[in-house]
Amino acid sequence: MTIGIAKRAQAIKPSPTLAMAAKAKAMKAQGIDVVDFGVGEPDFDTPENVKLAGIKAIEAGFTKYTPAGGTDELKDAVVEKFKKDNGLSYEKSQVLISCGAKHSLYNIAEAIFDPGDEVIIPSPYWVSYPDQVLLNDATPVIVETTEAEGFRISAEKLEKAVTKKTKAIILNSPSNPTGLAYDRKTLEAIAAVAVKHKIYVISDEIYEKLVYDGFTHTSIASLGPEIKDLTIVVNGVSKSHCMTGWRIGYAAGPKDVITAMANIQSQSTSNPTSISQKAALEALKGTQDFLPVMNKEFDKRRKYMVERLNKMPGTSCIMPVGAFYAFPNVAKLYGKAAAGKVIGNSGDMAAYLLEEAKVALVSGDSFGADAYIRLSYATSLETITKGMDRMETALAKLK
Repeated sequence: MTIGIAKRAQAIKPSPTLAMAAKAKAMKAQGIDVVDFGVGEPDFDTPENVKLAGIKAIEAGFTKYTPAGGTDELKDAVVEKFKKDNGLSYEKSQVLISCGAKHSLYNIAEAIFDPGDEVIIPSPYWVSYPDQVLLNDATPVIVETTEAEGFRISAEKLEKAVTKKTKAIILNSPSNPTGLAYDRKTLEAIAAVAVKHKIYVISDEIYEKLVYDGFTHTSIASLGPEIKDLTIVVNGVSKSHCMTGWRIGYAAGPKDVITAMANIQSQSTSNPTSISQKAALEALKGTQDFLPVMNKEFDKRRKYMVERLNKMPGTSCIMPVGAFYAFPNVAKLYGKAAAGKVIGNSGDMAAYLLEEAKVALVSGDSFGADAYIRLSYATSLETITKGMDRMETALAKLK
């Protein structure tokens, strides 16, 4: 027997977004003034009614185990949410509550991927998708999309990527990192391909509530019974209700898939935190008055950041329609240098801006798009202004 780390674990890299956040925090701890555009986390506080629901749960002694797949009352609230917001009808047995949407996604990967399976992932992609596929002994098949395509995979590209080994495609709309989203027409064409080849669609809709310019979010599962039977929808309260630390996500889909996911969860984490489930219940069933207020502020920041980025030398940025990220193209600056350092790729750019401008952001290669960098505008307009000023000055030094 050989002692050592499993090959699947050796193939995995730490999350670059969390790594950048850790580096920025370390600099801040040293007294360095760092503007942090790195982590995708709303800067707004959890709504007061949601916090109070958590406090009441503690005071009432709701601090014990719950069913491994979540409480019935929270599942009922999720069923109600899908019906009201997405026109989707599910039974409780088709819903699983997990420890965040990332946990939901990992449960899906464990439940449906086998060695030899291929999973289509459009790029740019959220950093965890390929690694979750690899951790479950399947093969990520990366299909590049472009700005001209709105960073959306077309039905034609999907058709070309499908093989006999294809098990699923992962869609993220609105998208992290691009902030762009899939319109209904594009989703209909993708759904037709998925139904034709009988492949699963894993639809990550965690940023559903954060949309701008009148964009209407469409869940691909709502486009007919055939695609619904192939789709596992993932969502949660982290982004929409500023509850990142509460760790509650949920998934809905075919009963056999959800049952397998629940069995896996029962042997890994068991139930999500009891207190957090009570808070999530209030988040879904209580007042949503804070949402338009938060979105209005995000909208203001979005427009300001993108406008500033597009005025910077060698930088162009498409206007996002959802989430809270800007994804500027900085490839025109590659090959230029400042302070004796040549910028050769997005990693160099991120390092340069952190060192020279004290601005933390995430390199595009982390998302499969090396020509870009990702900035989060989930911070105050004052902070964004300071960061944009610093970036502009630093980029102007590149010759």
